[in-house]
Amino acid sequence: MGNASSMLTQYDIEDVQDHCNHLFTQQEIVSLYERFCQLDRNAKGFISADEFLSVPEFAMNPLSQRLLKMVDGLNFKDFVAFLSAFSAKASMQQKIELIFKVYDSDGNGKISFNNIMEVLQDLTGPFMSDEQRENVLSQVLREAGYTRDSLLYLDDFIKVFDYPGLKMEVEIPVD
Repeated sequence: MGNASSMLTQYDIEDVQDHCNHLFTQQEIVSLYERFCQLDRNAKGFISADEFLSVPEFAMNPLSQRLLKMVDGLNFKDFVAFLSAFSAKASMQQKIELIFKVYDSDGNGKISFNNIMEVLQDLTGPFMSDEQRENVLSQVLREAGYTRDSLLYLDDFIKVFDYPGLKMEVEIPVD
């Protein structure tokens, strides 16, 4: 599987399935591999930040700069593992862990009020004032039993954001 232009073997497909906890079917993995090869324009075996930005939906995402830190240089196995959080079969825990990493931009394992404010600013842009964002965030934290001085670790973050109706899924087109 080293060279991106090579074809996947059955062993490779099963290896990738194991790596992503069988959240994708073999057919979905083959489709993802085809997409990976399209993105890996120079057949280096990994996708660079510039190649990710060639996907219009990714480039237009208000969190694209944060996501780029997570995806720059991913090989195929890690590309599929990253996408597995978007699978309909992924657990809520897996989805929230990915969201946590988006908020935890410095990777220190904890999220501050300011970390969340930065993401809210990216998401809302000029449509909300800083004061409105602060009020909304303070209310959400207060309802979950935290203050603006609290540092949220993953377990705390799950407590705040694990609610019914959170949907984070992407359908993989299969040819």
